[in-house]
Amino acid sequence: MMDKKRCTAIVLAAGRGSRMESDVAKQYMLLRDRPLIWYALHAIEVSSVIDDCILVTSAEDISYVKKDIVTKYGFYKVTTVVAGGKERYDSVYNGLLAARGSAAARGGENRCAFGHDGYIFIQDGARPFLTEEILKRCYEAVERDHACAAGMPVKDTIKIVDEIGFARQTPDRNFMWQVQTPQVFDAPLILFAYERLMQEKERLLQEGISITDDAMVVETFTDCKVRLVEGSYSNMKVTTPEDMTVAEALLGTQDI
Repeated sequence: MMDKKRCTAIVLAAGRGSRMESDVAKQYMLLRDRPLIWYALHAIEVSSVIDDCILVTSAEDISYVKKDIVTKYGFYKVTTVVAGGKERYDSVYNGLLAARGSAAARGGENRCAFGHDGYIFIQDGARPFLTEEILKRCYEAVERDHACAAGMPVKDTIKIVDEIGFARQTPDRNFMWQVQTPQVFDAPLILFAYERLMQEKERLLQEGISITDDAMVVETFTDCKVRLVEGSYSNMKVTTPEDMTVAEALLGTQDI
């Protein structure tokens, strides 16, 4: 890419994955003899889009991750491994602070991960089918629109239900997307939005407002619109034992 702006990935791997019904955190469970997190990190490592990576994991796993994931598999773009927080948004914020610190440390002309022309790619570590094509589409979109998220139009009819499970509304499927990662933003924009979230999160909790992804943070605390970009129907998040079975089958069709 000519004149490419600096791109920092924040990969989230701090969750415990209770729905996986395993004593091992899902991101470290083996998928075709490699830890699940390996696949997202590998896509980032070989990408022409991403320049460096902040890996967010649980505090107790940092030493393990540095030795048995980052060093063992040669993920040289992973410059920092930091502890996550209680909620997903806490982990993202910790990653953003680490990315800002890395940018300041680089200094000079390279100090652009949080300058006016850097981008932050936020990626779930439990999505093993990230591709270079998705990363490039997101890069092109964030250049134009400042904020974007990978996703795909839904295939099924969606029902909105009431508290006891009765269908209340059927939204038009033509306007419904399932949102994935990466979600990508101008670096100063996403840091500003997350700093606002940190200031307001107690109020949001009291009002019953749940922040479930990074796009929602930008939508809630800025006036920037978030572009939806084509990801892939294969770009699944592994959450349950059944998902691992599906991922195993999908890997048989991938050239990784």
